[in-house]
Amino acid sequence: MSTLIRSASLTNFTEIAQQCGLEPLTLVRAVGLPAKCLSDPDLKIDTNAVVRLLEMAAREAAEPAFGLRMGESRRLSNLGPLGLLLRDEPTLRHALDAIVRHIRVHNEALVIRIEEADTLVLIREEFAMDLSESRRQAAELAMAVTYRILSLFMGAAWRPRLVCFSHAAPANRATHHRVFGDQVAFNHEFNGLMCSQSDLDQPNPSADPVMARYAQELVASKAVDAPSFTHQVQQLILLLLPLGQCTADVVAQHLGCDRRTITRRLAAEDNGFHQLVDDHRRRIVGQYLQDKSRPLAQVSSLLGFSAPSAFSRWYRDQFDARARDA
Repeated sequence: MSTLIRSASLTNFTEIAQQCGLEPLTLVRAVGLPAKCLSDPDLKIDTNAVVRLLEMAAREAAEPAFGLRMGESRRLSNLGPLGLLLRDEPTLRHALDAIVRHIRVHNEALVIRIEEADTLVLIREEFAMDLSESRRQAAELAMAVTYRILSLFMGAAWRPRLVCFSHAAPANRATHHRVFGDQVAFNHEFNGLMCSQSDLDQPNPSADPVMARYAQELVASKAVDAPSFTHQVQQLILLLLPLGQCTADVVAQHLGCDRRTITRRLAAEDNGFHQLVDDHRRRIVGQYLQDKSRPLAQVSSLLGFSAPSAFSRWYRDQFDARARDA
């Protein structure tokens, strides 16, 4: 699935690249992006190319926190029209709801889900895209931007209960702790940020309901086409698979329909549920297996298999090889 993102996502790329001794334009051209993406924040560019650019820059600079450094000083204005809307939302809860509803105006690949349980709130973030390579830098950049938004409502001294990433920890976590605080976890089932439920009701003293209405109209005018039914199912597979909840029945519940409707609507788009699940597994299994610190039992669980033996059989069927030899 080809997706686009505003080139404002590359805010601070030039500065961080130069600090690391890199030539920004050379890197941008190497992934096929136009030079204009470093100067025009509203240019729509390929999300896959942006992800590859960030990974390349981090690798050549030997800076595992490259994306995080790009995101730690972001402002609402970097989100364009969406940032204008967030600025005048009455509470953090309203702002997060607006992000979930309208994130495609800024980034068509980012999937955000808000889950509340007891006194806690989990903000999950994943990328729905056809890319088998690492998305580590993009994940940390996106999380830093979300953290910055929350901090604007909560104050500079606020810290989340937990920030978690699905990738392995870097050798040096100093930048992560400086940005997020001490509660940062790696090799987690998903990328997410946890805060207190009471944080969501934090009022925005500068909110202007009239300006919010104008901003809402502006965001609506920038709306992109709604995702296809297949894409909606793919987004839910992305979120539910590592939790062991990725069944057609559960996906149907999230979409407000029944299993037969899922089957019928996917068939109308020449797709099937199990086919989409396997497509997603094939895309991400390589990332998990590259991390040698992650046991096969955990990889099996993250891919939604009931047991490591089931994962091993699936891997052999798909790639005619043993997972442990990957």
